[in-house]
Amino acid sequence: MSLRAQNHEPRKEEEKMAMKKAATKKAISKKAPAKKAPAKAATKVGDAYVCGVCGLAVTVDEVCGCADACDIICCEKPMRRKRSKK
Repeated sequence: MSLRAQNHEPRKEEEKMAMKKAATKKAISKKAPAKKAPAKAATKVGDAYVCGVCGLAVTVDEVCGCADACDIICCEKPMRRKRSKK
């Protein structure tokens, strides 16, 4: 093997390694963006909630006026909104 051929082989290996690193970086950078949790609807007068633990049902008579959506808590867990009958 000539001196020229010996020097050429390590370069091929270095190029292969560089290409693998570049491919790995591209794969990492193409991750899907994190999904945001769906926004909660504001509580309205007449909304019905039910406790998943004890079954207590609550109907909203007055809204609190908070800037953020509030959770109604029963049995140390947020109550679920009851589906309205249409």
